[in-house]
Amino acid sequence: MSHPVARLSAALLALTLASASVAAEPGFPPFPADFSVRDIDTGELSTHVRIGGSGEAVVLLHGFGETGDMWAPLAAELARHHRVIVPDLRGMGLSSRPAGGYDKLTQARDLARLLDALGIRQVALVTHDIGNMVGYAFAASHPARVSRFALIDAPLPGIGPWDEIARRHAVWHWSFWGADAERLVAGRERIYLDRFWNELAAPGNRYPEAAREHYAELYARPGAMHAAFEQFKAFDQDVIDNRALQARGRLTMPVLAVGGGRSYGPRMAEIMREVADDVIGVVIPGSGHWVLEERPAEVIPAVRDFLDAPPSR
Repeated sequence: MSHPVARLSAALLALTLASASVAAEPGFPPFPADFSVRDIDTGELSTHVRIGGSGEAVVLLHGFGETGDMWAPLAAELARHHRVIVPDLRGMGLSSRPAGGYDKLTQARDLARLLDALGIRQVALVTHDIGNMVGYAFAASHPARVSRFALIDAPLPGIGPWDEIARRHAVWHWSFWGADAERLVAGRERIYLDRFWNELAAPGNRYPEAAREHYAELYARPGAMHAAFEQFKAFDQDVIDNRALQARGRLTMPVLAVGGGRSYGPRMAEIMREVADDVIGVVIPGSGHWVLEERPAEVIPAVRDFLDAPPSR
């Protein structure tokens, strides 16, 4: 019997292949007015978090070049049937910037403490970019706390083709960190970030100007680029941690692996099948790495229907 989300994926693929149009550039979208915004102190870290909706809890984790603000369009949709929790990762956005702890296993503990503070035991995860890495560390170290896991367009350190991917010139920024890198970027944050928004979008797509201005201002705050670079600096430790987590056992919850057709594409599903048993792959044609910004009309229903699908077994 075919999986309901597999049938959705086939229909979605046919729909998106038939349409080559690109949506007009929107303004920067706000979260729904009924979302609350809180700063939750869990000891070592103050986490900036947006919370709204009711029902099964779902956590949305962002990546580099953005903050939890990226999730506003998806959060508005999911809040109809879910309690939606959207934090800024350690050191990013409006969360505090500790001196260390940017390995993804420590950030998985950040998430566990945040959920404990909110009185939430189990969640579904939706993640992008570095959020994928934090999400995997959380799901692998706290499997009973994750009901479903949707990842969007980024690999996992140490898993599958990581070494091959890390040798590509396109990811030179993974090794760009330290005091001199910070000096070079200081006062030029928008120039640096434009490189990612320009080159990682698919040809013909443009990352929205309103979002560029918003994130460039946040990343220009004191210590923000240092914390962002620390996320990359920690990849070597993440490789060690992920291989240890992989050796402990495979993920058994349903996994949706979404790749931009002009980015990681079907490799997302290949990567996740290295560590998970129940993986559905979806490729979003015409999208680069910024899938939610480039193809919201395709990715939002794919994630929503995955979260709302009945158990596959």
